[in-house]
Amino acid sequence: MRELRNQILGGTGLALVLVGGLLAASGPAAAADKKIVVGVSWSNFQEERWKTDEAAIKAALTKAGASYIGADAQSSPTKQLSDVESLIARGATALIILAQDTSAIQPAIDKAKAEGIPVVGYDRLIESPGVFYLTFDNREVGRIQARAIEKAAPKGNYVLIKGSSSDPNADFLHAGNIDVLKPAIDSGAIKVVGEEYTPGWLPENAQREMEQILTKANNKVDAVIAANDGTAGGAVAALQAQGLAGIPVSGQDGDKAALNRIARGLQTVSVWKDARLLGTTAAEAAVAMAKGTTPDKLPNVKKFNEGPKKVAMDAVFLTPVGITKDNLDVVIKAGWVTKEVVCQGVDPAKAPAACK
Repeated sequence: MRELRNQILGGTGLALVLVGGLLAASGPAAAADKKIVVGVSWSNFQEERWKTDEAAIKAALTKAGASYIGADAQSSPTKQLSDVESLIARGATALIILAQDTSAIQPAIDKAKAEGIPVVGYDRLIESPGVFYLTFDNREVGRIQARAIEKAAPKGNYVLIKGSSSDPNADFLHAGNIDVLKPAIDSGAIKVVGEEYTPGWLPENAQREMEQILTKANNKVDAVIAANDGTAGGAVAALQAQGLAGIPVSGQDGDKAALNRIARGLQTVSVWKDARLLGTTAAEAAVAMAKGTTPDKLPNVKKFNEGPKKVAMDAVFLTPVGITKDNLDVVIKAGWVTKEVVCQGVDPAKAPAACK
C-alpha cells in the first residue's frame, strides 16, 4: 500500500510525510493537550465512494486519538448549513466539509472562522481565504477522461454530461476535457451534439439528459464524456435502452459498478481517485490544524487561485489514475475492489486480462 500511495502522490515522498507527519507538524502549538473533535459535513451518501472516504477519515482520527462526528446533508444546501452549525455546537474543533453547493455554504464557513475553527474544503472547492483545499487534480482527471475517449473514438458525435453547475469541480473537469479535445473539435473531427450540467450529480438526471440528447440527435452519438461514474451509469442506462451499449463512455471515482462496466465493455474509463488516501490526508490535516498548524505550513502545500473568484488558497492536489480494461488489475491489487466484483457477469470470450 505504501508503494501505491507514493505512486498516487506523484512520487514526491508526500505519503511518507503524511503518514503521521501532519500530526507532528503542529509543533509548539500542539502543546495544549486538548481533545480534537473533527466534524465532517457530507453533501450526501447516495454515491458509493463517500462511505469509503468516511471509513478512512474515521480510521485516521482514531489513530490520532481524535473523535469523529458527522452529518449528512442529503443533497440539501439548506440542511448542510444547519448541519455545520450543529457540528460546531457539538464541539467540533476542526471541520471537513464536502460542499453540496460551494457558494451556499459560505455563511457556515464564516461562522467557523469567527469561532477559530479550521476548515478543510474536501474534494470540492470552497473558495474562501483560510480554507484548506484538498482534492485530486480535477483538471487532469478531465484530461485523462478525454484522452481515453478520444483514443477509442477519434472522430464523431460527442456528448458531454457535466457535473453539477454549483460545484466548481464540474468546470475544472470540463476544462480538462477541452484541453484534450479542442484540436479535434476545431478541425471538425469531433462534433459536440449535446452538453449539459447535471443537477446534484444525480444519475437519474444524467439518464434523463442523455435520453433527451439521443432523441435530438436521432441516436447518432459516438462517444460520451460523463463527469463521474454516477453520471456515467445514467448515460449507459439511456444508451442501453436505445441499443447503443458499448460506445465509449468515461467516468471517475473508481466506483465498483463502473469498474464492472469497464470489464463488461459498457464503460471505457474511470479515473480512480483513491478515496482512502484522500480521507486519510484530510483527517491528518484537520488534526494538525486543530493543534495550531496553519494551512500554508502543511506538507507539500501549494498556492491555488484558479477558482471562479481567483481567491488565493492553500491546497494539496493528489494524483489520479485512469483505469481502463487494460489495467483493471491496478485497483484489484491495491485492495480497492475484489476480482469477483470487477468480473461479475463478464463474458469469458471477451474478458479483459484482469478477469482471466
